Amino acid sequence: MTYFAHVVDVPAPAGVYDATHTELLRRTGGHVDGLIVHLCRATEEGFQVLEVWTDRAAYERAERDLVAPILAEQAEAASGAPLLPPRVEEFALRGLVVPAGGIAT
Repeated sequence: MTYFAHVVDVPAPAGVYDATHTELLRRTGGHVDGLIVHLCRATEEGFQVLEVWTDRAAYERAERDLVAPILAEQAEAASGAPLLPPRVEEFALRGLVVPAGGIAT
C-alpha cells in the first residue's frame, strides 16, 4: 500500500498547537478518516508535526475541512495576526509499523 507522509513546520507558539489539538479532539473524538499516525513536538520556531495518512486525498480533505480553519482561528486568537505559512515537506515512507493498529509494511 502507498501512504502519504509529511513533516510540517509551523511558525507559531506551541500553545497554538495545544489549542488546535484540543479543538480537533473535541470535534472528531480523535478519529480522522485516513489518519494513521500524528506526532507533534515543539521547536525553536514553533512546532513540528509528522503525519502518515492512508492517501493524499484523505489528508487534503482533513486539512481543508478541519485542520486549516481551526489552526487559523487559534493562531489569530493567540496573536491577533494571521498564521504565517507552514513549511511542508513530503517524504517517501520506507517502512511503517503500528502494532496497535495492525499495520506493518
